[in-house]
Amino acid sequence: MTPPPSSYEPHKLNSSPVVHVSFPPSREPDADPFPAILPMIGVMGSFESPGATLEDPMDLYLHGYVSSRLMRLSASASSSDSDDNGGSDSHDQGLPVSVAATKMDGIVLALTPNNHSYNYRSAILHGFARPVTSAEEKLWAMELLTNNIVPGRWSSTRVPPDRTEMTPTQILKVRVVSASAKIRRGGPHDERKDLRDGEVTARVWTGVVPVWERLGEPVPGHDNRVAQVPAHVAAFVATQNREREARALQALREPE
Repeated sequence: MTPPPSSYEPHKLNSSPVVHVSFPPSREPDADPFPAILPMIGVMGSFESPGATLEDPMDLYLHGYVSSRLMRLSASASSSDSDDNGGSDSHDQGLPVSVAATKMDGIVLALTPNNHSYNYRSAILHGFARPVTSAEEKLWAMELLTNNIVPGRWSSTRVPPDRTEMTPTQILKVRVVSASAKIRRGGPHDERKDLRDGEVTARVWTGVVPVWERLGEPVPGHDNRVAQVPAHVAAFVATQNREREARALQALREPE
């Protein structure tokens, strides 16, 4: 069962264009002891309940290629689990993974070095990854991933992808078993002794430098033949820039 959304707030993952996925590099006992980690495109969603919102339980879908180590290990883990359980899907686990995403909203400058910080939003989830084998679910996940990059992009491209494109493409579905979120917002939190020191407060500037990523004006590709930037792209850029700035400024306020 996917944990309730309040425990990890899945929108933090959907608002990060790249998530970092950590996994054991091998199932062999004498393998490299260090976990592998990859930047990947991911999105939260529910194939079983397509109308689910970010307030509902969801799985994490990751995009990759069949030749990658993560995809091969996930397929191998799923196959081994199925064999160990007599082929019963109900007990299959998959490859254990940890996924992290972070967005920074501000640089916090305090009276002393120890109290410097960042305003940020982060989410970490743990779960089991399995390759999506259903053609219908795989295509659905591709549309979900594409529209999470730019809303409405899927229907504005040549779709559906052909067999040559889909064959090397693999989608991993992560069943979330535990997750957490951490947020820091507000201004500097200095020690009372320093705040009472008039010499220090008169000499050291404190405050927050808001931080947000800004999307630039779309630049046409070398082979582009469309004269005008599509409305869905222009709207996405404008909306994202407005919302990202607003989030960074909202993070200046202390939590209630």
